[in-house]
Amino acid sequence: GADDNASGVAVMLNLASKLKTRNDTAKVKDNNNYLFMAFSGEEMGLLGSNYFSKNPTIDEEKINYMINMDMVGKLKTDSTLAIYGVGTSPMFKQTLNANNNNFKLVTTESGVGPSDHTSFYLIDVPVLHFFTGQHEDYHKPTDDADQLNYDGMYKISDYISSIISD
Repeated sequence: GADDNASGVAVMLNLASKLKTRNDTAKVKDNNNYLFMAFSGEEMGLLGSNYFSKNPTIDEEKINYMINMDMVGKLKTDSTLAIYGVGTSPMFKQTLNANNNNFKLVTTESGVGPSDHTSFYLIDVPVLHFFTGQHEDYHKPTDDADQLNYDGMYKISDYISSIISD
């Protein structure tokens, strides 16, 4: 569906573009590597992310954190943004608060939840999962593109970009 989870893929692609542009125009290059992945089989038991976490194509010791964007397309008028996993790194709370100018944050400490970030948390990778909430179109044909809050998605992308930079 459009929110579950084309919205997360769209924000991920937007972040990839921002990071590339930032690195192309920076006087000092970002020496970090970023791996962008979209998993399938999440609702059948985290199949894609679980497989990757157990069979990584990179050294898992080099993974600093995982950011998961699952259903980020329906930011409500009160700008409530749920973020799970804030307790999985001692830096997350400070970074999230220091870069927040737009959202009413609802945070959860645990890195375990019903989305792909759990697979990474279970291999000791700090995780953040961004989520704008459940809605009546969840798992229905009405979860369509005309229902998305594109301005909200752009704000979420900017927010995550600033978190990554920090």
